[in-house]
Order: sequence, then structure tokens, then C-alpha cells
Amino acid sequence: MTATLDRPVDEDELQAQFDATIAAEHRIEPRDWMPEGYRKTLIRQIAQHAHSEIIGMQPEGDWLLAAPSLRRKAILLAKVQDEAGHGMYLYSAAETLGADRADLTDKLIEGKQKYSSIFNYRTLSYADVGVIGWFVDGAAICNQVPLCRSSYGPYARAMIRICKEESFHQRQGYELLMTMMRGTPEQRAMVQDAVDRWWWPSLMMFGPPDDDSPNSAQSMAWGIKRHSNDELRQRYVDMSVPQAEVLGVTLPDPDLSYDPETGHYRFGQIDWDEFKRVVGGDGPANKERIARRRAARDDNAWVTEAATAYAAKHSGVAA
Repeated sequence: MTATLDRPVDEDELQAQFDATIAAEHRIEPRDWMPEGYRKTLIRQIAQHAHSEIIGMQPEGDWLLAAPSLRRKAILLAKVQDEAGHGMYLYSAAETLGADRADLTDKLIEGKQKYSSIFNYRTLSYADVGVIGWFVDGAAICNQVPLCRSSYGPYARAMIRICKEESFHQRQGYELLMTMMRGTPEQRAMVQDAVDRWWWPSLMMFGPPDDDSPNSAQSMAWGIKRHSNDELRQRYVDMSVPQAEVLGVTLPDPDLSYDPETGHYRFGQIDWDEFKRVVGGDGPANKERIARRRAARDDNAWVTEAATAYAAKHSGVAA
């Protein structure tokens, strides 16, 4: 529902139209009036999501040359390219809210905006590539499929393609692990080691507990998010346990057990101090990840300048 500005409209009426649109489960579009808090929340969330896709290219990108076959190299290269595309879709969605892509990148590099804590862990073996596909992309699917119904149109539409590609990434990672688990004892041990290292950081991907998540309630009220952090985390655990059994690995949680009364798996206590430390910049690879992003911006500034000059020249010719 779009407010018409042919006559003066007071903010209360605009707010009422916005609220009615949200209540009716309709989409807010870029030209619609929206509260400033809604716009800022979207920019924060979409920017964090975009940064995560771009930074997330790095852990697996380290294995592009070391992948064991041409087929595995091609699969991994395609995935890294997909992640770059996801970042571009999301930065474009943020721009519809008045954000500037270069400014968002600067804020990321300066530590003024965050990205997912999971991408601050190093990939120590090739099995990590498969576990990232299984765990990290699986968690992304749990997080992002509900965003296809987000109340903000450009964000929701971008998520449709992103989720389709993330589903492929998850299957690709799981297939890699299945192949390794049919291999040598050393390969199976490599998979189990990767599972042990990535399980708990993957649970942290959903964000802090609901009681310690200051933005979730408002985001859900606005329809930006559809489920709470704890709901999504539980859904992820319930999905992952049967997959681990089929794969033949053990999830590193002695408290993991099935509760027949609730139909859910109970799991142990997450180390939220580690989560806060990593998000705050003190993770295993925070400085390395940001340094690479800064170098990519600075070393390729001439490309942006040339493209901008070319676009300006040809827009003048067209005019």
C-alpha cells in the first residue's frame, strides 16, 4: 500500500498505512513510506548479510588451488562465484533504502558493521570445505528461507535465488563428505575433526539467545524476520542430527539427546563468551579476513573509478 502525496499527509496517517500493510502481510516497496527505524534496521541486517556473503568467500577460496581434482575445483569455484553474486544482490537491496555500497564496505572495514561470526574460523583441512557446505550453508538455509517472506520486497525477492543456490551448496558439501566417509580411515578422521571444530560455531550463526537479542522482537513485529533466533537454532539441530547419523559422524555434544515429549533434540550450552569475542573482532581470523577485504577495495579502486567514468561518459552521450 503506497501513500499518495497529492495532498498533505500527516505522519500518523502514513504510519497507519504502513502498519496496515504489515498486518495484511503485503510488501513494503522502496517508494513506500516507512518509519526511519524500519529503514535503519533493514540496512543493518541486509548489510550484515551482504558482508557475510563477501567475507564468506575467503575460507573456501583458500582451497581453490588445493582441491584434489578438476571437478572439485570447478564445484568450489562455482560456489565462491555464487557467494559473490549473493553479496551483490544484497548490496543492491540495501541501495534501494538509500544506502551507498561503497560506504557500507568502508563501515565493514572500519569495524562499524558486522558480519557472521562463522567466517572468522580457519579452514584447516579440505574436509572443512564439505563441512562448511553441510553446516554453514545448512544454517543459512534455516535462517534465510523465511526471509523470502520478509516484509521488504527487494530483500525478499533477492532471497529467493539466494536460497536456491544455498540449497545446492548444502547438498554439494554433504556429497563431498559422503565421498570422504567412504574413503580411507585418514579421510574419515579428517571429516570427524572438521565436524568437531565447526559444530558449535555453526549453532552461533543464529545469533544470541532470544533473551539477549535486542533487535529480534522489533524485526519480527515488522515482518523483517519470521522466526526467533532460538526457534531457528532448534530447527537446525533437529535437521542436522539425522543427517549426521546417515553420514556416520558424531556431533561433539555429550548432552545431545532426543526429547520424545517435545519431538526436538536437546543440546548443550553454547559458549556465548566465545561468540561475543569473535563478533567483537578477536576470533581466529578476524584481522586476516578484514585485511583481505581492505586490500581488495584498495587494490581495485582503479576499476571502480574507470567503470564510473565510463558510465558517466556514455550516459552523457545517450542524453
